[in-house]
Amino acid sequence: VGCDRSKNLVDICGEKHFQAFVCDALSVPIRSGSCDACISIAVIHHFSTAERRLATIRELARLLRPGGTALIYVWAMEQEYKNQKSKYLKEKNGSKIKDKEINTGTAQTALSDQGPDNSSQDSACSDQLLNDFKDESCGAKPVADLRLPVHTNRTSFHSQDLLVPWHLKGGTKKKEESVDTGLVPGVSKELQELSPVFHRYYHVFCEGELEAVCRSLDCVRVQKSYYDQGNWCVILEKL
Repeated sequence: VGCDRSKNLVDICGEKHFQAFVCDALSVPIRSGSCDACISIAVIHHFSTAERRLATIRELARLLRPGGTALIYVWAMEQEYKNQKSKYLKEKNGSKIKDKEINTGTAQTALSDQGPDNSSQDSACSDQLLNDFKDESCGAKPVADLRLPVHTNRTSFHSQDLLVPWHLKGGTKKKEESVDTGLVPGVSKELQELSPVFHRYYHVFCEGELEAVCRSLDCVRVQKSYYDQGNWCVILEKL
């Protein structure tokens, strides 16, 4: 059974005869303790506060039966890890069209430890935990004002909280439908005039951050944490 905030994506699942429904990851209308396993891929990094990210993981754990497991993938701050560039960075010099289409800036997603084949990509949280996340151990630079930086596609991250350009395909837009986002670095003016550009919020995770959030919950145990193609990943077990 799948769920998503996007009705269009859920409708696609229905067309393929999969069971899916629209809901919010912070409040899933499924009975507590009713799932053997849960998967959260490229979701939690879209929540804008540490409290909401923790609440999402707590909600995921609520769905699991005792002994049930959950797999979580989030986008990593470290797109170069152990002297290896992620697929996201490696594709910088690949197809120019690919960089400009609908998949722009999304995280690589995978359902196995072997690595992905494609790119798609609450209050219990203590002050100390929040402060640990704000340090500069992973190279994050503080934002001087309230405006979030706009990420340049296929490059390393310079901030943990940022906006990623998302280009909507679908031909020339009407003037009254235009989105006032300004020009996006690395994308031709002509393309941006043809396709609306939206900005998606991301909080990219530093090494150990996702695992620390999970360990702050008493109801789960971290079975495994690992890095996979530009993502930090955790497997949880419900206690």
